[in-house]
Amino acid sequence: MKNKPMRVLVDTSVWIEFFKANSSVSNNLELLLIEDSVEICGVVLFELLQGIKSESEKLKIKDILLNLPYVEINKNMWQKSAEISLNIKKKGYTIPFSDILIGTLAIENNFSVFTLDKHFELIPELALYKIQN
Repeated sequence: MKNKPMRVLVDTSVWIEFFKANSSVSNNLELLLIEDSVEICGVVLFELLQGIKSESEKLKIKDILLNLPYVEINKNMWQKSAEISLNIKKKGYTIPFSDILIGTLAIENNFSVFTLDKHFELIPELALYKIQN
C-alpha cells in the first residue's frame, strides 16, 4: 500500500514569494505543486486576491489557486481557533486572526503549514513544513 502524500497548507507569505521571485521558497512550493501536495483555504485565497495589482497578475494567481484542493473551516474549528488564540494570549503573545485560522485548519486536517512567518511556531500541535535544500 502506498503512503498517503503529505498535505501542505501554504500561507500567503510563501505564495507572495512564489509569485515574485525565484528562490528556495518558490522552488520548494513548485515541487509541492508538482507532487499535488498543496491545499488552499479561504483566508489565503482572500489575502492573495485582495492584493492583486493587474489583470495579468489576477489571471496568473487565479489560474493556479482556483485549481487547488480547497479546505473550509467549520463550526468546531472556529471554537478551536478561539481556544488556540486565548491560550496564546495568556502566554503574552498575539497572532493575527487569519494565521490562527490557517493554523487551526492545518491541525484539524493533519496538514503541515508552509510559511515564512515565525509566529506560527507559537501554535501548539502545528506541524510546519521545512524547506528542502
